[in-house]
Amino acid sequence: MSQWQQQLIRLSARSRGFHLVTDEIVEQFSALRSCRIGLLHLLLQHTSASLTLNENADPTVRGDFERFFNRQVPEHANYFQHTYEGPDDMPAHIKASVLGTSLTLPVSNGHLALGTWQGIYLGEHRDQGGGRTIIATLTGQFDD
Repeated sequence: MSQWQQQLIRLSARSRGFHLVTDEIVEQFSALRSCRIGLLHLLLQHTSASLTLNENADPTVRGDFERFFNRQVPEHANYFQHTYEGPDDMPAHIKASVLGTSLTLPVSNGHLALGTWQGIYLGEHRDQGGGRTIIATLTGQFDD
């Protein structure tokens, strides 16, 4: 019989860029350790940051992500109307929509069943984004 667990996860404030947050999420969500088989859904509760799954070993990948998205969605574009919160705001919203704010990941024997080189990235798209929150919802079969 499946069970459900849900918890709010608070990520520390980070500078603009892409940050590996897998360990921070796993450390805060202790219910994960007792899940034998299941699915973990993560929803980032913000509109100017994103979650994505990618390379967990070489930090140059995260820098390349930042440079790529800054080139594709530049600040100070004269066609942006939503500029009330600064020049990084509208580009941040677009990046969050393109990359997404949620992930659904398999869980196996108390661990995320990720590939060898996969990790969860927080894409912080604001210069001063602050702390971020994720609602983590886990469903599956748990140890008694």
